[in-house]
Amino acid sequence: MGRIRRSWYLGKLSWHVLRSDRTLAAFPVITALAALIVFLAFGGLIALTGIDDAGNETSLAPMGWVLLVVMYLVAGIVVTFFQAALVCGANERLDGRDSSVGGAISHAGRHFPAIAAWAILSTTVSVVLQAIEERLGFVGQIVVGLFGAAWRIVTFLAIPVVALEGIGPFASLKRSGVLLKQTWGENVFGQFGFGLLGLVASIPALICIGLAVLASSWAVSLPLGVIAALWLIAVSVVVSAMTGIYKTALYRYAVDGKAPAGFATSDLADAFAPRGR
Repeated sequence: MGRIRRSWYLGKLSWHVLRSDRTLAAFPVITALAALIVFLAFGGLIALTGIDDAGNETSLAPMGWVLLVVMYLVAGIVVTFFQAALVCGANERLDGRDSSVGGAISHAGRHFPAIAAWAILSTTVSVVLQAIEERLGFVGQIVVGLFGAAWRIVTFLAIPVVALEGIGPFASLKRSGVLLKQTWGENVFGQFGFGLLGLVASIPALICIGLAVLASSWAVSLPLGVIAALWLIAVSVVVSAMTGIYKTALYRYAVDGKAPAGFATSDLADAFAPRGR
């Protein structure tokens, strides 16, 4: 089976899993809310204790910088943990077992040290890339763009690896790179495909936004704006959930190439057809 065709089947499988277990859509929502709580909490602490008002300018005090770094790390850990929980829930569903939010979180919690370590590494890389981009200007944008794209491809399966195998951050990076050699086409197609899916699915919201801008009455523009916002949130939730499920299915395919127990008799088992040599 060709890589594009297999990617299509894995995408169909992801949609099938999400439709059969809609609780998986809760994880992107939980992730966003948890990250928001972290930013609000640390933002309040920085405002209270980390601002230096000396002189005519307002700047971050040393404590403010410390809190800012801790905020990024904690947010990274929180986001990565719930992404790992989504993978655990999707893995249960792929095996034909019922999953739950609590069960998936509990499963991810067993590998929390490994998940936290990976989150710290990933967040550190992101912060360093951002700093390079800001300091080097246009050249930095090119360097960060190339390295960032390579990093996303190499680490595409890192969260399934760390969530399901519980190995350390550097071992997870190496393992994800090894799996990339077997699934590079499905990896690239998955990242591009879900991005394109999100863009196409957002078109109705963009139309609503355009109509809201052109409307001459708040009675028309406000409802259209609300509809657009809710639609974009729904698209983000669905695409994020499907991406997590796709990563899990691709990981399963890369590891053993066998159809999960829950789909062994389904036409979606074609996604796990043996790799061509």
